[in-house]
Amino acid sequence: MPAPARAGRFDIADIVRAHRRELEEVHPLRRSQKRVLTDIVQCRTAVLGGHLDRCLDCGYEHPSYNSCRNRHCPKCQALAQEHWIEARRQQMLDVRHFHVVFTLPSELRPLAAFAPRAVYGALFQAAQRTLLDFGQTRLDATLGATLVLHTWTRTLQFHPHVHAIVTGGGWCAREARWHAAPRRFLFPVRALSLVFRAKTLTALDKAHRQGAFAGFDDFRDPLAFSALMQRVARLSWNVYAKAPFKKGRHVLDYLGRYTHRVGIANSRLLSVSPHAVTFRTKGTSTETVAPVVFLRRFVQHVLPDHFHKIRHIGLYTPASDAHAQMAPAAPRHSPPSEAWRDRLLRLTGRDLSLCPRCGGRLFAFPLPRAPPEVAA
Repeated sequence: MPAPARAGRFDIADIVRAHRRELEEVHPLRRSQKRVLTDIVQCRTAVLGGHLDRCLDCGYEHPSYNSCRNRHCPKCQALAQEHWIEARRQQMLDVRHFHVVFTLPSELRPLAAFAPRAVYGALFQAAQRTLLDFGQTRLDATLGATLVLHTWTRTLQFHPHVHAIVTGGGWCAREARWHAAPRRFLFPVRALSLVFRAKTLTALDKAHRQGAFAGFDDFRDPLAFSALMQRVARLSWNVYAKAPFKKGRHVLDYLGRYTHRVGIANSRLLSVSPHAVTFRTKGTSTETVAPVVFLRRFVQHVLPDHFHKIRHIGLYTPASDAHAQMAPAAPRHSPPSEAWRDRLLRLTGRDLSLCPRCGGRLFAFPLPRAPPEVAA
């Protein structure tokens, strides 16, 4: 029976341990999904090894186990997010930014679930080209943007969409100066929607011609793909733009909420039993589902191996000449050899080398690895 993991909190790992076999009996999993479930179960357990923190002054002892570092693990993203924000801090231009969201229509979600790499790639390509083209045609300039893929709603339903944090203007190389966008809006969302729709359909058509959707049941009819494309071409696609941000730090802090977020955090779990999982959705609203349904929703958000969910375009690409002219000095990345405890101290001020009981120095003694609990 799943039980509170620590200090009364529930843990998704407990749900996986109790119900993974049942999930796999009713729903076949891709290798990447199996790997994520295995890593979540083993994260911060004796399976991955670790060390024993011991204070020689007062005798305090506490085992610390290694993290799995899987990007889908709800326990492994906080430090990665802080490190990413720090690395981006000196690359973020001190200008107004807009938040634009590009959403895939519901009619294309089954295709995205079948061929996520191809469909997510088309979604990214269309959003990127739409923003860059509008920058050139409307501002006569190159804008900068960071795009992040999300595939979930607050209830863990499948809902692929891209969040884009976009500069409120762009750099005109011909005039060597900044061309600002209107203060209250970036571009007309209706026009963005039309162009985004056309570019996505073009990218999907190319993927189809390359065989990316071979084996998709809905396309057994040779005319089915064309019929689907014609149907979604008549829809009004959802592109949403929020009001502009303040400059600098406010933009980066906001963006940090999106970059390393997973479908659901352990903190949103309110109740776990052998028969039901209750989690917080939005505000005071909650959702209760069977554990296998919960896991089924969770694994559908596992990304294809090596697929980049964060992308930078225009002025925010590393090789941008305009960015080099406008941006501050190059960011000071943490040296590769930096220990994670030192990085945590530098980023958050939390010193895990000190005893929480007496303030003395903690010493780390290696702990052996235990046998794997779940096969990959």
